[in-house]
Amino acid sequence: MTDFFQDHMPENVCFGCGIHNPDGLQIKSYWENDVSVCKWMPEEKYHGWADLLNGGIIATLIDCHCMGTAMADAYRRENRSLDSNPVYRYATGSLNIKYLKPTSTHHEVELRAKILEVKDRKTVLSCEFHSQGEKTAEGEAVAIRVYDSSQDEGDNPFK
Repeated sequence: MTDFFQDHMPENVCFGCGIHNPDGLQIKSYWENDVSVCKWMPEEKYHGWADLLNGGIIATLIDCHCMGTAMADAYRRENRSLDSNPVYRYATGSLNIKYLKPTSTHHEVELRAKILEVKDRKTVLSCEFHSQGEKTAEGEAVAIRVYDSSQDEGDNPFK
């Protein structure tokens, strides 16, 4: 059974990665060695032009996959499970997307993210976006740890 990062984010209603958002994209990310992977099947309602995936949806997928990866990496660096305390959550500090080729809405896409740098609360990641075996987009994200339950003062933004 695959251990998806998003299954360990209670109260998450994010459009891209929230398991509690029935209208969202509901992505699922997991480790494959030192790379995080997300496979997702587009629906026609997410098109930009006919039969092509909207660029904003591509950016959302890269963004949410990278934020989940930053969280999972923090737990991994501390050698603990995603169900353990303290709870960490990340938000986007910056996101840079390069669109390389059109992406079909008729084929599954695969995202592969790598950690480039970790410093204090900041994690820098790269992410490749593939469709039909071709890289159609790539992104670099800066994830910032915005919540640490060990410093909880009752202001958890995810509740």
